[in-house]
Amino acid sequence: MKQKKRRQISTFAILICVLLLVAAATWLAQGKSYTDPETGETMEVVGASLSDILMAPINGWHDAGDVIAFVFCLGAFLSIVTATGALKTGIHVLVQKLHGKELALIWILMFVFSVGGTTFGMGEESVGFYILLAATMMAAGFDPLVGAATVLLGAGSGVLGSTINPFATGAAVASAGVDVNMGVLYALGAILWLVTFCIAALFVTRYAKRVQAGKGSVLTAEQLSACRAAYGGSTEIEKDVRLTGRQKIVLVIFGLSFVIMILGFIPWQELSAPMFRALGWTGFLTGNPLGQWWFDDAGTWFLLMGVLAGLIGLEDRSRLMGCVVSGFGDMISVNLVIALARAATVLMDVSGLGTWLVESSVTALSSSALPAAVFGALDYLLHVGLSFLVPSSSGLAGLSSPIVSPVVRGMGWSVETSIMTTVAANGFVNLFTPTCGFIMGGLALARVPYETWLKWAAKLLAAIGVLTGLILTAAMLVLS
Repeated sequence: MKQKKRRQISTFAILICVLLLVAAATWLAQGKSYTDPETGETMEVVGASLSDILMAPINGWHDAGDVIAFVFCLGAFLSIVTATGALKTGIHVLVQKLHGKELALIWILMFVFSVGGTTFGMGEESVGFYILLAATMMAAGFDPLVGAATVLLGAGSGVLGSTINPFATGAAVASAGVDVNMGVLYALGAILWLVTFCIAALFVTRYAKRVQAGKGSVLTAEQLSACRAAYGGSTEIEKDVRLTGRQKIVLVIFGLSFVIMILGFIPWQELSAPMFRALGWTGFLTGNPLGQWWFDDAGTWFLLMGVLAGLIGLEDRSRLMGCVVSGFGDMISVNLVIALARAATVLMDVSGLGTWLVESSVTALSSSALPAAVFGALDYLLHVGLSFLVPSSSGLAGLSSPIVSPVVRGMGWSVETSIMTTVAANGFVNLFTPTCGFIMGGLALARVPYETWLKWAAKLLAAIGVLTGLILTAAMLVLS
């Protein structure tokens, strides 16, 4: 008897359902009043109209325009580097050299990504690594899920325990309106970061061992076959393969490109004035020096480095523009996912639903006469819920921190714990929420279905969520 093929819900269908649920929520909350955080005026939630819903994906594209442009340029960069053969050959050489030590590579890479997460909130910047790591892990005897998890959980564990991340911790401190002990805040963030990283790395390596031992992947044979086709043969290891001189130069350019991008996003002006002054001359490329880059700057950089890699590594340089166009084409579906994921956020902003939910929920919790530990636990649960509606770390911090922090200070409790609760709850939710564009886009690029990711990571996510809540509750009790 022929087995019936199970249909999977597409990423686009999931995001459209989320958009419709948000629209329904605006109708239920219509007429509720809230205070505009920018003007201080009293506003009311407006029910989403048909035009608001239909235009939300287009407006989401506009709202995420800088990220989308960055992803397109990143696609062109990867396409050119791939066409030189340097990436495929480099992966094969790396796998050969690490034969028997592949699991160590997972720990090393996850830690590197986690450092990016805790320092500058590495999220959208990680999208380009998904397909590279997916191909590398398949070549090493694992599966694409191991590669995707290395990026997502590595960077995500760092974001959850953000220390000097200006887009999460920095935004919350700036919005708090009260004095904050930064030493305590950094220590608490570091504890959350390292604990989450260790749990995630153990979980990923345990699964990787099972796949490597031939005990099965959570991906179907059909999905694995599609991944091999998408990765362009990088998963088949050639014997006695060697890099040419040109390919070595291209790989140096490849690595340098990502290092410079990371340096560009780290807020040197806030962290180290001497370092920022030393990097001031770098503004000649995009107009902004390293430390003040945003996605437009990073996109320009990758496009420039891609052209340089092509001029050096391509034997037929007339293929260069074709590679650029092909790279843009490869990223169309990823960018559509990013735009549609942003559509729900745009609809909440237009209707005022997000601001009302945050303000009313936080105010209700803050006004309750609760013991410090109970408040800490409920504060965490509240921000987990709010993060589904406001996935932006800086957006949630700007809405929540001005309300909660003064109340917490007035009660004699730990403001540092309250701030880290907002940051950690948002970081936790952004490990799996479908409204997070870089998760949906990265998984799509690695050819890992979103529902497969949820099913595989469910136990790990539950453990991280509970442990994070316990650490924050204990910190609120001890530090208050």
